Amino acid sequence: MSPRVRFSPAPTGYLHVGSARSALFNWLYARHTGGTFIVRVEDTDVDRSRPELTESIFDALRSLGLNWDETYYQSARFEIYLAAAQRLLAEGHAYYCDCSQEAVKERAALRGGPPGYDGHCRDRHLSSGVMRFRSPDTGVTGWDDLIRGRVEFENQYLEDFVIVRSNGTPMFLLANAIDDLDMEITHVIRGEDLVNSTPKVLLLRDALGAEAELLYAHLPLIVNEERKKLSKRRDDVNVADYLDRGFLPEAMVNYLATLGWGAHDGVEIRPIAEIIERFEIADVGKSPAMFDVKKLTHFNGEYIRALSGPQFIERVQPWLTENVPWKPEDFDESLFVELAPMIQERVKLLGEVPEMVDWLFTGAAADDPASWNKEMSKPAAAPMLDNALALFEADETWDAAWVRSVVEQAAMQAGLVNQQGKPQLGKAQAPLRVAALGRATGLPLFESLALLGRDETLRRLREARARL
Repeated sequence: MSPRVRFSPAPTGYLHVGSARSALFNWLYARHTGGTFIVRVEDTDVDRSRPELTESIFDALRSLGLNWDETYYQSARFEIYLAAAQRLLAEGHAYYCDCSQEAVKERAALRGGPPGYDGHCRDRHLSSGVMRFRSPDTGVTGWDDLIRGRVEFENQYLEDFVIVRSNGTPMFLLANAIDDLDMEITHVIRGEDLVNSTPKVLLLRDALGAEAELLYAHLPLIVNEERKKLSKRRDDVNVADYLDRGFLPEAMVNYLATLGWGAHDGVEIRPIAEIIERFEIADVGKSPAMFDVKKLTHFNGEYIRALSGPQFIERVQPWLTENVPWKPEDFDESLFVELAPMIQERVKLLGEVPEMVDWLFTGAAADDPASWNKEMSKPAAAPMLDNALALFEADETWDAAWVRSVVEQAAMQAGLVNQQGKPQLGKAQAPLRVAALGRATGLPLFESLALLGRDETLRRLREARARL
């Protein structure tokens, strides 16, 4: 049969970049092999699962373009899991236990052995409590991992784990084992952090009478720049946050694909169709993959520059209409279109765009004290403002070429020249940029002032000179 893979998110939080990478690799494998990609929601923890969190995970997957073929909710299958649990109980593979966590810890401390449950209730024949699976005392449980090779666990070190909570709800280990059987899952592609749960699922499958082989591929850990496991408590790992900041979904997907996998030709930035074509589980490495936001940002900048002009204008629209510093009626689409090519060439995140054009639509230069203090404290600031004002006021010509010529003349008059006697435009532009636009960096000055207009430019330069 063709491969059937599943991504199984727990709706107790947002879509973590590590989970997104797992979803992506499952999706890539399914699309590469012509298989089926299933999303199976692990909502057995009724106290923590939230429908709105499920929808947020679905929204993130859709935004990334990770369309799925089948959807299942484990909360709708409780009767199936509990019936299987009763069967395991009747066949001697499970038993009830009433030990508290405190009692388990106390016994472990007294015996001086490893922490964990010691099988205390195995032969007490209780009729209530949590239900535990009876793990074998001898032998080895192992599998041939498609990424890690042979992995084995000695059964004597596998404690009798809980399969049904005391409130009667099934644990995810039992639900997963049953679902993988019922849904004919062929490959489980998931994070390395779940390796320790795999022998438990395999033991459950054996006890349930599984005949079909299930292949496992445990993906390498994702670590931060300090080589520590990526953590939602410490690191910025919410996929939705990255998309809200202006990372393109296709750039995010492309970058996530490089976290543990790479094509043989070494090319990292490539269309998703090519990634699907080249993706092989055998090419996934074992070593931890570093989540590098700088590299992701580089990917994003490359994707932005690859957009056509109309595509860029369309994709940036949400950042021009929501939470912007200007009034809707003050935004001029035609002026933005003129600036768009220059913006697209420079921007790395769509979320950076408002700050690059706010000076044009708010009626004032941006308020950036750091830029003002840096540039306006230099000796050339006042002479440059005075010279530029005098030259601008003397002629009503106004276009980018004219503005450039004026700045060059003003620089010469202020003594800002290099060894060849030519104007030092970098130093000359800085005070004019801060005065008119508000920031020391941004779009090309001459084209910006041409769009700002002669009258408004003069007003802002005079205002800055008075303040200086």
